[in-house]
Amino acid sequence: MDFSIIIDNLPLLFKGLGLTLQLLAISLVIGFILSIPLSIMAASINPWLRIPVKTFIYIFRGTPLLIQIFIIYYGFSQFDWLRESIFWVIFKQAYWCAVIAFSLNTAAYTAEIFRGAILQTQKGEIEAAEACGMSRFDQYRHIILPSALRRSIPMYGNEVIFMLHATVLAGVITLVDLFGAAKIINSRHYAPFESFISAGLFYLVITFTIVFIFKLAENHFLKHLKR
Repeated sequence: MDFSIIIDNLPLLFKGLGLTLQLLAISLVIGFILSIPLSIMAASINPWLRIPVKTFIYIFRGTPLLIQIFIIYYGFSQFDWLRESIFWVIFKQAYWCAVIAFSLNTAAYTAEIFRGAILQTQKGEIEAAEACGMSRFDQYRHIILPSALRRSIPMYGNEVIFMLHATVLAGVITLVDLFGAAKIINSRHYAPFESFISAGLFYLVITFTIVFIFKLAENHFLKHLKR
């Protein structure tokens, strides 16, 4: 194993790492924000709210993320009305197409996680809130959502890790993320072991960091359940 190849290309790897973390962070923030109202609508008894959201969730969970990226980046460009609109500034850039695809994908998975947690909220908690005269909005704000989000921490941690691994697909639309940097190093030096092992170690460190953070969050927010 030639360590000089790894050392000489560390700037490229760190640049790819920066893009990977950037894509991950932006997609998770947007996806989380979208997932809150989507999960509430998916848990609603009103079919006009539930069915469209469930359809969205099924489509994005039932199709490969790679196909979703291709549709957004390559497919939408065939529509003249989009190329002539103000939105073309966004859709012509691979970076924002990747962000859109990742955000919608993680929003669908996260919404389903939160929906399940909302439906598992103890009936006694809701009845107590109703007895106190809380409106449905206040019930979600003070009782249902805080309880559901706390109980979703372990599952959401897995989704964050899955999303980290999914960012490697950004390379298929010309973005040089961490995996893309490893491919460039391999093409320059014909050293697949050194290049991909290096990228794998970076992913391992990020994954262990995410696991550690969510473990701390579990210990803090789910302390009462462990007792």
